[in-house]
Amino acid sequence: MDEGLTTSNLRVKWMSSNEAAERLGVTTATLYRFIDEGRLPAYRMGRVIRLKESELEDFERTCRIEPGSLSHLIQE
Repeated sequence: MDEGLTTSNLRVKWMSSNEAAERLGVTTATLYRFIDEGRLPAYRMGRVIRLKESELEDFERTCRIEPGSLSHLIQE
């Protein structure tokens, strides 16, 4: 193992569905749709669904709107 990596660096930060939905500014129903569509990874732990904070951050980056991609919505 790389000497720069420690156990604390490898610790996963888990989020509840409610926390993840709130962070994204969507309802839990929308969050579950993202999960069901395969757009957002999630994990079932017993009866609870959890998401990794790092994977939620990755998902947020995929939602970024590229400059010039909304020109069809701008009316002149």
